[in-house]
Amino acid sequence: MKKLFLLLVLVSTSVFAQIHNPVSWSTKVEKISETEYDLIVKAEIENKWHLYSQNVPEDGPIATSFAFEKLANYELVGDVVEEEGHTVDDPVFGMKIKYFENEAVFKQRVKLLTKGDLKITGEVEFMVCDDANCLPPTFEDLEFNVSGANKGITNIISTKEIESKESKKPKKSNKGLLSIFIIAFFSGFAALLTPCVFPMIPMTVSFFTKQSKSKAAGIRNAVIYGLSIVIIYVFLGLLVSAIFGADALNALSTNVWFNIIFFLLLIVFAISFLGAFEITLPSSWGTKVDAQADRGGLVGIFFMALALAIVSFSCTGPIVGTLLVEAAAGGNQIGPAVGMLGFSLALAIPFALFAAFPGWLNSLPKSGGWLNTVKVVLGFLELALAFKFLSNADLVLQLHWLEREVFLAIWIAIFGALALYLFGKIQLPHDSPLEHISVGRLGLGLLVLSFTIYMIPGLWGAPLNLISAFPPAQHYSESPYGVGNSQGGGSAHGDIPEGAHVMAPHNIIAFNDYDLGLAYAKKVNKPVMIDFTGHACVNCRKMEQNVWAKDKVLNILKNDVVLISLYVDDKRPLPKGEEIESKLRPGKKLRYIGQKWSEFQTIKYKANAQPFYVLMDHNEENLIDPVAYTPDVDEYYNWLKKGTSNFK
Repeated sequence: MKKLFLLLVLVSTSVFAQIHNPVSWSTKVEKISETEYDLIVKAEIENKWHLYSQNVPEDGPIATSFAFEKLANYELVGDVVEEEGHTVDDPVFGMKIKYFENEAVFKQRVKLLTKGDLKITGEVEFMVCDDANCLPPTFEDLEFNVSGANKGITNIISTKEIESKESKKPKKSNKGLLSIFIIAFFSGFAALLTPCVFPMIPMTVSFFTKQSKSKAAGIRNAVIYGLSIVIIYVFLGLLVSAIFGADALNALSTNVWFNIIFFLLLIVFAISFLGAFEITLPSSWGTKVDAQADRGGLVGIFFMALALAIVSFSCTGPIVGTLLVEAAAGGNQIGPAVGMLGFSLALAIPFALFAAFPGWLNSLPKSGGWLNTVKVVLGFLELALAFKFLSNADLVLQLHWLEREVFLAIWIAIFGALALYLFGKIQLPHDSPLEHISVGRLGLGLLVLSFTIYMIPGLWGAPLNLISAFPPAQHYSESPYGVGNSQGGGSAHGDIPEGAHVMAPHNIIAFNDYDLGLAYAKKVNKPVMIDFTGHACVNCRKMEQNVWAKDKVLNILKNDVVLISLYVDDKRPLPKGEEIESKLRPGKKLRYIGQKWSEFQTIKYKANAQPFYVLMDHNEENLIDPVAYTPDVDEYYNWLKKGTSNFK
């Protein structure tokens, strides 16, 4: 009966709906030692689909997760290890998200506590998406037979053969490396224009002028000096990658304590940049390095470069630390090295050029108060960035202490104060007396003031696309509709009916309960629109932001239908007494509300992807064929119009 039921579900699909099963899972066991084995889980992913990583930030898509049966005769060693995968900046979720394409391999090491064969069972929960659909969280059973070296291969779903160790691995993604390099490069120029670094250019030129006996020797020494700076900083980036690894730092980037600690560090760096105190390395380090630099030759040149790194640490340290964490948190193993390459090149090129051509020094601006201005501006930027890390911790803990309005208010205050500083209305400890404002400083002040004014409408619900990756999402807010507007400014539905809520950001009355929504539709004599969606559904958000927001579509959703949004990834447990057995997986109970709605969609509408939209009457009959992801506004509007006109 089970096979017959599944066959009927699969063959009864229509042109507008289908059951997707883009991932097939298989398992095998590899012997590591007499007592330790690797449980290997392989996911084969169909073309154009992607499977999300185990490490996904809060409020992102559903992460892949594994659970293993607890038995007395074995124990887990560490966590499940995964491959590098791809990490991208997702514009919808506003965060870095890691996923896999084509295939993914996960490994869990176990240690046997008794002798003999062993059967280990487990379960994987996962979510996959393509360019048009996201599937609900899915559970699959796993089984491993531990019976000796390289034995116990078991296919779970797929009938495909396990590929050999030499099989082609997913291509490593270099996306984001160019942006890391560019940001680091400009950060290096910013560090160059600080009072700890800029005044060292003449000192460096003097050193090479005295040491070089000819112009050719001077150029050669300058090149070696520049390369030494690059080697020192790139080595630092490689060291960070070697010690932690990109995956570890990527996991740290979503860790509460890491974000809180880095928030505090950035606050300290910012206060230092603003002039409260100086952060320096031990003076003995500089003394020892200077002694080596006096030796001359290649060794002396290298230690001269090392002296630059140590002496300028109070200005470059905060920038380098921020770059290393941001680069490594992208999940790319060589990200920190690429970041340090960009930073060191920007720092090394000017030093090398002026050392090679000392006559160019005459074209340099004089040292003065403008150097401290650069440092203070960097301090304000560090201060603003610090609250991004505090926001990450708040989101993970769901404390709602630093919601969208509070975050924006802090940023408005910080950049507003920066604008006042640039206009000369605020003086800080190390500032020189300001008799007049230069054209450049005035231009920068106007730019910062414009940015500050741009952020203010965000308090009233404006999306602020220019900085969408920094503040919390609009739903993570004291009021999702803006300050002083708790329900979005009224609704065509009048008072909110029992069991409904106002959907942000479009003020649509929506139900999350099927029965309550259907009963209300009968009461007000309107057709029902079922919106099969998900909290982590990218294309659902695209539809809501780009299609539902259009006036002609929004008018129908507000006035002509009763919207029932059913979240297939709702992880709230079903109330006690309402647990039901799965019809698709006999013997398994549905544990979550989302599983209930996902199975309802699959059985009734022969589809399991989201978004998925149904227009129906009070007898639960379709008024028009359902549709899925429809980014064309006119096409979606015509579908709504035709479906509602069929309602009687």
